[in-house]
Amino acid sequence: MEETAERSGERDWVAVGLVAGTVVLTLATAYIHWTLGGLLFTMNALGYATLAVALIVPLGLADRFRWLIRLGLLGFTLATMAGWVLFGARIEIAYLDKAIEAVLVAFLVISIYRFDAGAIGVLARLRALPGELTGLLRGGR
Repeated sequence: MEETAERSGERDWVAVGLVAGTVVLTLATAYIHWTLGGLLFTMNALGYATLAVALIVPLGLADRFRWLIRLGLLGFTLATMAGWVLFGARIEIAYLDKAIEAVLVAFLVISIYRFDAGAIGVLARLRALPGELTGLLRGGR
């Protein structure tokens, strides 16, 4: 699952809970957006659903870039929240959705610190990303 999901042969239940909670919250907000209809809400729902799957799909490439998926989901969630603050309808379900998204942001920040060595680790990985992608394109691992 995650880099730190297993320690000494035992599951790290905190790590499992973080990942599971993040996926459940992401799918919950995806569902809410899906039910609202319209192109913008539908695309937002599909974006959330895609990122939720990417968080848990057992593929080597996804495992390698899980840190970037978390970072992307954090940015996507914050952008969605900002869009609602600027332009969103003030209906009851929107407040529930923003609460879910706020908890999702908290889960993602905790996950980034737990799995990715926090902001410093993410910045280091971002700096190394162009070289890593170049290596992938040339057929490296």
